[in-house]
Amino acid sequence: MTSVETPAHPSALERSWWLRAPAVLVAPRAVFVSLRDDSEEAAEARQEPITALAGLAGIAAVLGTPVARHLLNDASFSVSLIPVWAFLGGAVYALAGYWIGGALLYGSARRFGSLGSYRRARHLLTLSAAPVALSLFTLWPIRIAVYGQDLFRTGGTDWGPGDRAFGGLLYFAFAWSAVLLVIGVRAVHGWSWGRSLATAGLAAALPALIVVATVS
Repeated sequence: MTSVETPAHPSALERSWWLRAPAVLVAPRAVFVSLRDDSEEAAEARQEPITALAGLAGIAAVLGTPVARHLLNDASFSVSLIPVWAFLGGAVYALAGYWIGGALLYGSARRFGSLGSYRRARHLLTLSAAPVALSLFTLWPIRIAVYGQDLFRTGGTDWGPGDRAFGGLLYFAFAWSAVLLVIGVRAVHGWSWGRSLATAGLAAALPALIVVATVS
């Protein structure tokens, strides 16, 4: 008789991280303190929710780019391709943020005396992106429902005070993420607010310069 392998069930620690990841929106310090346990078991338990959070934030971020606002200007680009484009573009954004952004945060924290791992820096950065991920389920469905296809082409109804308000809410999500990043650095390392702010600021300096150069 051949034995039948039973599928592995997630551990209690893995299940708890599916609750902790969104909880960073309301109780950030407690969630970030959990990152102090950087053992292999703890890191593996949070890997799946961290990956999901990175992907959701990436999709929300790529929808807010100028490229997204011009997709339907190309007559060969159909509406049905927008979700595919958002998913693929979001994956690229997520990978860049996870690996490159994590490396910048890791290097910045090391500069200020951290002994933490690169992996923990990546997880900290991803958790701080939770407000951007949240916008994919709150801001974007409403914005798309209001403006429809015009949101992805120029010359439509997606302009004026209403559109600026939606844009402001997206900027607020990014600002909220920046605040969470500072809170996370402080909670994980037990540093002062000034040291934590300097660490986050140094990590964000290069991406900020790139954005400014691109816009200008």
